[in-house]
Amino acid sequence: MRYVTTRGEAPPTSLEWALFDGLAPDGSLYVPEFIDEWTASELQALPTLSLGEIGIRLLRPYTAGEIREDALASIVTDALNFAIPLRQVEDGVHALELFHGPTLAFKDIGARVMARLISALHDRGAPTSVLVATSGDTGSAVAHAFYRVPHTRVIVLYPDGRVSPQQQAQMTMFNAEPDTNVRAYAVAGNFDDCQRLVKAASADAEILDRIRVTSANSINIGRLLPQMVYYFHAIAQLGPLGARRPIVSTPSGNFGNLTAGLMAKRAGLPIRKFVAATNVNDVVPAYLATGRFEPRPSRPTIANAMDVGNPSNFDRMMWMYGGEVDRMREDIAGSCHEDSEVADTIRRLYETRGYLIDPHSAIAYLGLTKAVAGARRGIFLATAHPAKFHEIVESIIGKPIEKPAALADALSRPQHIMRIEASLDAVKSRLFD
Repeated sequence: MRYVTTRGEAPPTSLEWALFDGLAPDGSLYVPEFIDEWTASELQALPTLSLGEIGIRLLRPYTAGEIREDALASIVTDALNFAIPLRQVEDGVHALELFHGPTLAFKDIGARVMARLISALHDRGAPTSVLVATSGDTGSAVAHAFYRVPHTRVIVLYPDGRVSPQQQAQMTMFNAEPDTNVRAYAVAGNFDDCQRLVKAASADAEILDRIRVTSANSINIGRLLPQMVYYFHAIAQLGPLGARRPIVSTPSGNFGNLTAGLMAKRAGLPIRKFVAATNVNDVVPAYLATGRFEPRPSRPTIANAMDVGNPSNFDRMMWMYGGEVDRMREDIAGSCHEDSEVADTIRRLYETRGYLIDPHSAIAYLGLTKAVAGARRGIFLATAHPAKFHEIVESIIGKPIEKPAALADALSRPQHIMRIEASLDAVKSRLFD
């Protein structure tokens, strides 16, 4: 498998180069030159496969020739060592719970696989510096995924004051260790500033001349490819119902999650349509409605991990559909939701169904049940444990919720917050330290 760029202005390359480059030399994003399609017999047998078996089969074509199959099996088994259950919330509506990993968020899946891919492909020279911008869950997932992984060091950039205390605690819990390979910095700006800094650093000649640097955001193909796995796993758990081609609603911020789902659909997964469910930062739903992509500064909401005004993975979506909005509309419906509607949904589902969800998952539920007329049958992605946003959720339902042990441990540790300005020079000084 070779990897090409969304602009097509750089030569095709290997997985190793795509993984370690992060951002392509032409400033765009890497994509596989083709999406490997599953055969009809493979899809028919999907309900009989375990999560690990699905992961190995799915990633094999994208790693062939660079990672041995026994090494790939070890990577997948070690990374995906927790359950990803599909739970029925109400008649015809299922939640794919992606929050049972170490940091209680869906990004554990892609980050853990990516960390192990980098370790497997590392040339044993100087450590690879991994940069990540986060609006919430990405930072903690990457920090934990790479913690003590040999030959790597991680710098996490997050917007100061715009992540939850739980997210900040999980990102910064390693700052106190003098010899840690993971550092998290609070940036004086918003998520788009953090993302801009990662892109600038990934293309800066001085940085590239002195150190090997890559990104662990969903702009990196190593984060994106593993996210296809749980879409296949969801359909597998539906069993015979998978033949009905359900609608899948994906809560969307930087749109890596949805892009992975669209790739899974291209691979043959029987999904009828996707819902791009957003908060008021709705530049992609607006594009689907008007045909105009108009990035803008992000607005803060109670679903802060989706507060993105210029989603990077939209480039991959445009590449997949040849820039044709009508083609994209065939596979995707847009849906955007205000904070008040999100809060009402959290309260109603808890009171009527006994099912507790976080704001991001609530937006996915709303997308499934409201965006497509008469479509009240399908899957919504539950992307974070409600305890990660306990202040918001508890204020909505009017009672405390229990914190999982991993989160309680992070919150119990002393906070070591390190702040920097939103400038490339500030990032360079940390990289060159």
